[in-house]
Parts: sequence; C-alpha cells; structure tokens
Amino acid sequence: MGGASSSATGVGSKLPGETFDRCVYLDYNATTPIWPEVASAMAPFLFEHFGNPSSGHAFATPCRDAVDGARASVSAMLACDASEVMFTSCGSESDNFAIDGAVRAFKTRASGRTPKVVSTAVEHPAVIEHLKAKEAFGELTYELVNVDTEGLVSVDDVMKAVDDDTCLVTVMHANNETGAIQPVAEIAAAARARGVLTHTDAAQSCGKVPVKQDELGVDMITIVGHKIGAPKGVGALYIREGTDLGDAKPFYGGGQEAGRRAGTENVLHIVGLGKACEIVEREMDTCPKHLKAMRDELQTRLVDALGGADGSGVRINGPSDDAKRLPNTLNIGIKGLLASITLMELGDLLAASAGAACHTPDAGAAGGATVSSVLEAMDVPMEYAIGTLRLSVGRHTTREDVEKGAALLIDAARRQNAGAV
Repeated sequence: MGGASSSATGVGSKLPGETFDRCVYLDYNATTPIWPEVASAMAPFLFEHFGNPSSGHAFATPCRDAVDGARASVSAMLACDASEVMFTSCGSESDNFAIDGAVRAFKTRASGRTPKVVSTAVEHPAVIEHLKAKEAFGELTYELVNVDTEGLVSVDDVMKAVDDDTCLVTVMHANNETGAIQPVAEIAAAARARGVLTHTDAAQSCGKVPVKQDELGVDMITIVGHKIGAPKGVGALYIREGTDLGDAKPFYGGGQEAGRRAGTENVLHIVGLGKACEIVEREMDTCPKHLKAMRDELQTRLVDALGGADGSGVRINGPSDDAKRLPNTLNIGIKGLLASITLMELGDLLAASAGAACHTPDAGAAGGATVSSVLEAMDVPMEYAIGTLRLSVGRHTTREDVEKGAALLIDAARRQNAGAV
C-alpha cells in the first residue's frame, strides 16, 4: 500500500479505540485525532511539569524550555526564525490578529483614512465574519474577490481590488472544503510590489503540502494545532520580522510572546503543537503520498460505482489539476443524493462532512442542509451541490477505512437512486 509505515503509530497505521473500530473517520479537514507521539510528548506536562514559564524556580524551567523547544519546531516547519512565531489559542485568533494588526498600523500611518482589506469569497468564517464585524463598526472596508468554477482565485482579480487604502491582502493557502490551493506566492509578490501586507491561513495545508514562508513570501501565516495532530485550542501566527502591526494585541496584560500576546502560556498544548510540527516536517516526503493514495482510491471507488458510463452521476468539485488540490481532500457531488440526510443516517458508521464543518446548517432547510458559500461561489449546479460530500483522509487512514467508507456511501446513494441509475 502506498504510504504505509511499519511503525505502530506512524503513517498508515490504524489508531486504537472502540469508536475507530465501528466508525470510519473521513473528516480530517474538520479535525484530526491527537497523534500518539503528540500525546506522549504532552503527558509529562499534564502530570509533573506544571510550572509557570515566567517563574524562576525548578518547576518553571522545564515548562519554559518546552515552550522554547516547541517554538523552534514550529519555526523549522515554516522555515522561519523562532522569534517570528507567536502562539495563539486557535486559527480564528491568528486570523483576527493578522487583520487587526494590519488595520491598526495603517491607521497610525494614514490618520483619517479608512483601511481596506482584500480577501476572497471562499475564506474561512474566521476571516469573513471578522471583516463583516469590523466594517459594521466602521473600522475598515473590505472586498471579497470571487473564484472560478474550480474554486481558484485569479492573481489579477485580487490585485484589481487593491487600492491606495488597502492595508492587507489575506488569501487562504488551501480551501477547507475543496482543497483548492491558491496562488498565494504570486499574490504575495504582487502585493509586496504595491507595499501591501499579506496574510495566508494555512490551517488546511500544513502537513499536506509544504508551507514555507520563504517560498510563499507572505508577511503572516496562520497554523492550527488540531488540523495536524495536536490538540484543539492551540495555534500560531508567523509574523515576518519587521512587519508593522501597530500596537494591536489580542489581549492586554503581561509581556508574554515578546509582548505581543498577554496571558500565561498554555504549555501543555504548545508542547503538542511543537511535536506535531516536528512530525509534519519529518514526514513531508511520506505522509502526503499516503494521503493521495487513500484519497485517490476513495475517489476511484465512488466514481466507478456512481458516475456511470459518461461520468455524469458524480462531479468532483475543485481544481482539475491535481497539483492545485490538497492530496487528502475529495469534494464530490453525487447527483440526486441528499448529503445531509445521508450523513445523519450513517452517523454511527461514517464521519464526514456535507460542506464546511465550521458552518451551522439552517434548521429551516430540508434535512438541515444548506449549500455552502464555497460551492455557491464556484457555481456548482444545484443537482450536485445538495449531494456534495467533503471526504478528507489523514495520517492514520487505512485502506480498510477507504473500502468500508466507500461501500457505505455507495449503498446509501443507491438506496436514494442517486448517482448514475
């Protein structure tokens, strides 16, 4: 099997647990299990090493050293200096801070002018909802650039939205629903030539494709622990040295995180994030190959069974060029399927998403299903959109998971006379 490992805990190995035995997990883009090696690294800081890293005694030293070590591991994954890594509580905080910092710096430089943020129509709610709220308070204006039918944004379209009041361009590295990888490096280069800061939310791309600050060329990068085998409740923001973010701070208080973010460090979770980043960097040559093998097998089984002779029974949503799509993500629309109903019925046997996991379905819609804003932006035909499933594999997905998951979905589709009939 492509990407398999002999390690009991490594790439391609099945995780232990009763739920894993009875339910196939194909929702890695929503969250990942805590990897066994990560849990082991965290354990001493749950039981013994509890000190405040800012203290000066024996209980503090291991914690302070652990935070420094984790920062070094994050910086190694991003190919940046450790001083450029700020730990946060989550991706939403990192995204919000990146926007607020750029806005604050612009207002300091250009008093009396309203800063503008340019983003895309397919960003995570952590970006779009924050922009909406800040505009409602009169703190900024924003423009969302649309994507094409494959979910990709045009560099030219992004730069057409940039004007003299633009303080930030924020474009996600890879989309959480379709896996579409955006041309972030090209956007960053064009924005830098205009003197505009850039930020990318790389929550979904870390661990699946390389995320290196020198290759992307952006000023800020968001990473999220629970997308790469670390716990929920920890993230980080890369901030290029010398980036002017004014006096913006997510919290006020002590001088932690080089004075950028007050609050006693969450050592336990920071250790987990550091270990996860260490694993991501070590397995970058092996894990993505495993992810692609599992994703491709899943796609082949569904298309062969439900696509029909002309393939019209299914629609793969996202880039046709596989190099522009995350290796673990399959966004597939099955004609005639009610995706939300299907996943509710299979909830004890299969874990997947019928759209972005961070969205709350409209209770007034049939079956609680809504067409995601991402699919709407891509003009996905309604007959496929309501039957769209986001299936995402991970480090511990096995061939058995793929076979069982595909069989469950094929049986469900046939019961609904969905796909090619």
